Amino acid sequence: MAGKPVRPVNAIDQTRRMLSLVTYLRERPGARIEDVARAFGITEDELVSDLDVLPMCGTSFRGGDLLDIDTDGERIWWHNPAALGAETAEPLRLAADEATALLVAARAVATLPGLRESDRQALLRATAKVETAAGEAAGASSRLSVTFESEGGVFADVDRAIAERRRLWIRYYSPARDEITEREIDPIRLVSVGHTYVEAWCRRSEARRTFRLDRVAEIRILDEPSAPPEIELRDLSEGLVQPAAEDPEVVVEVGPGGRWVAEYYPHDSAEELPDGGLRITLRTPDPASLKRLALRLGRDGRIVAPSGLADSARQAARDALAAYDGVEAAG
Repeated sequence: MAGKPVRPVNAIDQTRRMLSLVTYLRERPGARIEDVARAFGITEDELVSDLDVLPMCGTSFRGGDLLDIDTDGERIWWHNPAALGAETAEPLRLAADEATALLVAARAVATLPGLRESDRQALLRATAKVETAAGEAAGASSRLSVTFESEGGVFADVDRAIAERRRLWIRYYSPARDEITEREIDPIRLVSVGHTYVEAWCRRSEARRTFRLDRVAEIRILDEPSAPPEIELRDLSEGLVQPAAEDPEVVVEVGPGGRWVAEYYPHDSAEELPDGGLRITLRTPDPASLKRLALRLGRDGRIVAPSGLADSARQAARDALAAYDGVEAAG
């Protein structure tokens, strides 16, 4: 029997909603839970979940300025709304550890290869202003430094190859298959979506591929010119992985401990199951890559369809257990 459809959990949407919720509740003391849920287009359970998080938010974890919000099951009460009021709140200041973290990170970013000089100079000017504003709190930052050795070198080579229109040779680790492959790619652009990637035309697969820079084990700039075919650049604002309608459909069932899959994997639908889990339908150009997900989930999930992939995932799990038992026996 099909369960009740639910909206996919999305941390970004929840954060935006909670920011709006703060303003809404401040202007409506004692608001009724059902009215607030209706206003935001969410269920009462989703609203209560948000309310459980809000008391951990505020301008700092050091003082008494966290949001004091609770509910009696019917109405929502905010006991210290003045804590965030412009007329009563103290000016925000960086503590020593906050100033140190910010300044060290800023100086590290300023050393990244491939950063435009105008951006570098703007960042250095901003860093100097923060140092002045932080005063003595900024002292510790001068004794710390961060370097980006591996990914930074790859970034520089990719950036140079794009600028000079040259092909790249890479040794690349694919976690989905747990293997390293050698490829020649024609780089198209660098993109940042959580991590830094190079979007390129892969000569091995003769298709557009995206490679994460920190998974490039080795890289060389070739003398051969880069000549990717004319392709339309994708809008990555919705995320790096955007399944196509023609991609094969996969159905995965997860228990309560595997509900995170609905947040991290784009999917067509997610239905509630009686045990608190989800039945998730998604599409992927490479269904075999989901075997690794099934192994990671363990008892918290299984592939339901297609049957061939489900059988393959079960066999992979049996092989993994057999290998583990063999190691124990040898020990």
